[in-house]
Amino acid sequence: MYGEYYICCMEKKVIRTDNAPAPIGPYNQAIQYGDMLFVSGQIAIDPETGDLIQGDIQEETHMVMKNLKAVLNEAGMDFSNIIKSSIFIMDMGQFAQINEAYAQYFDADPPARETVQVAGLPKGVNVEISVVAGK
Repeated sequence: MYGEYYICCMEKKVIRTDNAPAPIGPYNQAIQYGDMLFVSGQIAIDPETGDLIQGDIQEETHMVMKNLKAVLNEAGMDFSNIIKSSIFIMDMGQFAQINEAYAQYFDADPPARETVQVAGLPKGVNVEISVVAGK
């Protein structure tokens, strides 16, 4: 009974920040539902200039992580709140370099994760990362 009441009374809240790129389609940067945050996939767009960061895969990954941080911070969270991440990459040969950059954002107990190679990503980027976080 208590669980049913709790679920029925949670509200969906849109999370938006100018410190991360605006969505390039019909979606939001993140949705908060209760204590859970569902962050849409972020790519390497510099929110200050609107420029796409490409070339060096580690630089691209760091920009993605900075964008994720901005969305998490807008919701009052940080990387320690991430429960699950999904990494989409164009070339599995870049896995080690992406992993090296990604790992720098987690002090201890990194989240659950999958990494998958895909045939294409928005704007021709090499990496996209989405996360689920919770308080």
